[in-house]
Amino acid sequence: MVAEPNTLYLPQFATVDESSAMTATERHLKLRLDSGQSLGHKPGQFVQVSVLGIGEAPISVSSGPTADPTFELVVRNVGNVSGALHRLEAGAKLGFRGPFGNGFDVEPLKGKDLLFVCGGIGLVPARSLIQHCLANRGDFGDFSIFFGCKTPGERLFLDELEDWRNRGDVNLLETIDRPHPDWSGNVGVITTLFPKINIESPKDTVAIIVGPPIMYRFVIIECLNAGIDEEHIVMSLERHMKCGVGKCGHCQINQKYVCLDGPVFTYAEARHLKEAI
Repeated sequence: MVAEPNTLYLPQFATVDESSAMTATERHLKLRLDSGQSLGHKPGQFVQVSVLGIGEAPISVSSGPTADPTFELVVRNVGNVSGALHRLEAGAKLGFRGPFGNGFDVEPLKGKDLLFVCGGIGLVPARSLIQHCLANRGDFGDFSIFFGCKTPGERLFLDELEDWRNRGDVNLLETIDRPHPDWSGNVGVITTLFPKINIESPKDTVAIIVGPPIMYRFVIIECLNAGIDEEHIVMSLERHMKCGVGKCGHCQINQKYVCLDGPVFTYAEARHLKEAI
């Protein structure tokens, strides 16, 4: 969805329904639009969130599209705006613009086997698409999720991870980077999970990759080696975005603006953009 002209620059308002700590640095916010309307976002889009007197920051929507006037964000405490968002309690008001960006195109995914590769906080925007696909599970084939973190304490959405693990139609595999006394699962970078699955039909498989930039080149190599087409490797790129509407140039990669043309690109599109990966 593209934001209406009057919402490109003027914030709408939302009320914090729920605010809870997820990790030492991440906080989960459930927001309710004061307008009573739904956000109307596509999976993978983001909003520009503002706190009066402090500033504005782009944050990915972490919940799937619904008709409900609520949506969810996960905020990492890294600056003035995110720190202020961490201090908000239920009942607080904030502003937002959007949704913005080119999200995940769901239609080409229908009938395909899906492989989500999520590193750390990359699970946040990927969760929006995961929720949407699971709500329409019959439209898709095999469904695998890789989730990697540095430590067990950085894992997100613990209850939801357990739900996915217990579903009979989802294959969830997790890993942490180094051995930890509180972890008995796989240890190693996220690419160590690839040998644990059999991609039976690579030409009918779409890989959705979201995570830190260093992860992309190695995951892409694994996907290509498995026989997945370049057009079927879909990525959400991280860039520093300010305006959200292609005016400031902070997120420009050559002739592309991540806030407009992205953040979602196929590898076939991004491989020709210098410094994109």
